[in-house]
Amino acid sequence: MIRNYFKAAFRNLWCNKAFSVINILGLSVGLACCMLIFLYAMDELSYDRFNANAANIYHLAVNSKSPDGEVHKFSGTGNMPGPSFKRQLPEVEDFVRIYGTDYTVKRDNEVFDQVALFVDSNFFSVFTFPMLYGNPQNALNAPNSIVLSEEIAEKYFGRGNPVGKTLDLKVHNKFQPFTVTAVTRKSPQNSSIKIKMLVPQKLRTMDDHWLNFFQNTFLVIRPGTDIRQLNAKINKVYLSDAASQIKESGDKDKITYVLQPLLAMHTSTDYPANNGLSDASNPTYSYILTGIALFILAIACINFVNLTVSRSLKRAKEIGIRKVMGGLRKQLIMQFLGESFMLSFMAFVLAILLVQLALPLFNVLTNKVLDFSYLLSLKLVAGYIGIFLLTGLLSGFYPALVLSGFSPVQTLYNRTQYVGKNYLSKGLVVLQFTLATFLIISTVTIYSQFNYLMNFDLGYNDKNVVSIFAFSIDKAKFSTFKNELSKDPNILSVTADQGGGPWGTSAVINGSREFGFNLQHIDEDYLPLFQVPIVKGRNFSKTMVSDSAGSVLVSEEFVKKAGWKNPIGQTVDFASDKRKYNVVGVVKDYHYQSLTEKMSPVLYSMKPDYPWGNIFIRINDQNKPEALNHIGQEFKAEFPFIPYQYKFKDDEVAEQYDKEAKWKQIITFGAVLTIFISCIGLFGLATLSAERRKKEIGIRKVLGASVERIVRKLSADFSVLILISAVISTPAARWTMQRWLENYPYRITMDAWVFLLATVFVLLIALITVSFQTIKAAVANPVNSLRSE
Repeated sequence: MIRNYFKAAFRNLWCNKAFSVINILGLSVGLACCMLIFLYAMDELSYDRFNANAANIYHLAVNSKSPDGEVHKFSGTGNMPGPSFKRQLPEVEDFVRIYGTDYTVKRDNEVFDQVALFVDSNFFSVFTFPMLYGNPQNALNAPNSIVLSEEIAEKYFGRGNPVGKTLDLKVHNKFQPFTVTAVTRKSPQNSSIKIKMLVPQKLRTMDDHWLNFFQNTFLVIRPGTDIRQLNAKINKVYLSDAASQIKESGDKDKITYVLQPLLAMHTSTDYPANNGLSDASNPTYSYILTGIALFILAIACINFVNLTVSRSLKRAKEIGIRKVMGGLRKQLIMQFLGESFMLSFMAFVLAILLVQLALPLFNVLTNKVLDFSYLLSLKLVAGYIGIFLLTGLLSGFYPALVLSGFSPVQTLYNRTQYVGKNYLSKGLVVLQFTLATFLIISTVTIYSQFNYLMNFDLGYNDKNVVSIFAFSIDKAKFSTFKNELSKDPNILSVTADQGGGPWGTSAVINGSREFGFNLQHIDEDYLPLFQVPIVKGRNFSKTMVSDSAGSVLVSEEFVKKAGWKNPIGQTVDFASDKRKYNVVGVVKDYHYQSLTEKMSPVLYSMKPDYPWGNIFIRINDQNKPEALNHIGQEFKAEFPFIPYQYKFKDDEVAEQYDKEAKWKQIITFGAVLTIFISCIGLFGLATLSAERRKKEIGIRKVLGASVERIVRKLSADFSVLILISAVISTPAARWTMQRWLENYPYRITMDAWVFLLATVFVLLIALITVSFQTIKAAVANPVNSLRSE
């Protein structure tokens, strides 16, 4: 019997090759999408779980509540919390501090820019990173010891064991030899800590300030500890140990420490992984990907149902003969379910091939390094088997019930009519195109928002500006470098700032009120180079010595927040150096940060004790190669021990929106796949409709109906379905996209044309899809459809 089922299944698939291919292809695309999303979700959820003691490791985070009630969240701390909490709280078994930095590395007279992490000597007793060479227990004990990852070790020393060899690191503008004491294997891809080079915290000058927030502190908590109670104890210790500093600083913000589980850090939006940690993620993207995958899989299953039922009339006589020969309905259900599972299995095999082909592109879109071998995970295999069984059952259950219920008398006399008024198939098509229209509206909205961000007037000119990262460069050498470049007619202007973006700080204005703002250290050519206007007062001047000693500029937003009507001459008092600075000018607001951030108040300073970190050079657009070549030569001559790396400023700005650009591509792929699979289903329904109404069409033609009128009549039903789907999807898409747009301070408004465009587009695609079958039916010879009557 089973053998007979297989024969019948293969015969049916072979006789209907086109529909079989469409069925298998639709299901395989849906399954492949689910497999890829499974890989993505598993990778997201697996972050940092490889650490043996991960469940007991907590990341120390900070909430800062200002007097006006606004809460700021930080994932950084200073030096003091870790040692103090371990010393005074028995629940804290250990701590590790991690701080990201960059070093200039010299090897064989070549200089490199190297990412490094300052860590405590017990780093390897808290985190689990496999070692290739060396002893992890004492690898970081000596101040001038370093630990390298295997890829960095190979970069500087080639293959082999480099333990005991030295590498020169630039410390306080002098190169010092550091001994390689260990080499780790490549950090796991799902690790928030990516080891390139580890440097002992002992190398740093450790201060005792509690109110600094620049590095990560991890605490190892005793198992079984009540975290809520421990949070209260931690803050009690902080208020006791930091009391004098809180009073001295006059800081009116209320600081509280919060323990964040290590395993929750990767997808946290409140306390994201930064300050040297990597791969901070937003769980919203996982939800979006999962939604797209479920949409596509649902549409693929709907396709299967529609296409299978649309071919049911072709098998009516087969069913009638089987019933007359004694076939039971249960046996017919088993046969059709078997065919469904066979198709699902073929689709599953094809889906695996599609995943292997699509994985490189998927990795690019999601910034992952997922490997095909991840598919062999027991959890994933179990998930795939579950999807296979569920898909096969859901896809084949309804067709099996419908086909097995045909009356043998009706089928043998070719009088079988499709059950009811086809409400289910039409409902499924409405659902398909509701999902498709939803995704198209989302795609158009995301495209529009992305284009809005890319074309937004930032308030400054970043074209033809070369940006060179050169942290902590000598100011005297920079002046020489600047003067040499100014002699070249292709160099239009040169300036610098402190690098790393504006610094967050606070100060007292007019001797009474304190508030936070961003501080940017610049020279007198900075604002002119970027063509940012001064709206009141004047710019910094090289000829006025007092500017570097006691003058500042402020932004319009700063003035607004300070509540000044006449900002020129107002004073700003920094508690750090106990000196008052006079406001000499107001700078027009411009967007120096990503447009995903709100405009912040900015204070501009020329304080001589701040180092330069970024050099900006505006060059002649007509002679870029010559200008870049000259810049490189002069930089290497003046700064031979600083790696020369440059970018164009407008490229740096575009990089701020890489994430939006990639999600635009992902949503677009999802929309295209959804439309494609939906159209396959619509093609099947059009075939069913033309088959079911063959005699009606013949009678209409005999009575004089034109081909155009018949086509319009047949297409009208599908147009109504599309319009119904648009009515359903429009409010859902509007609500969802409005929630998404709320993440952007600067955003588009959702106009009616977006919804109209999506509806018209889907309608046109649908009509093109069904036109083949409707025209074929309309031009057919009516004699062929009526001669059996």
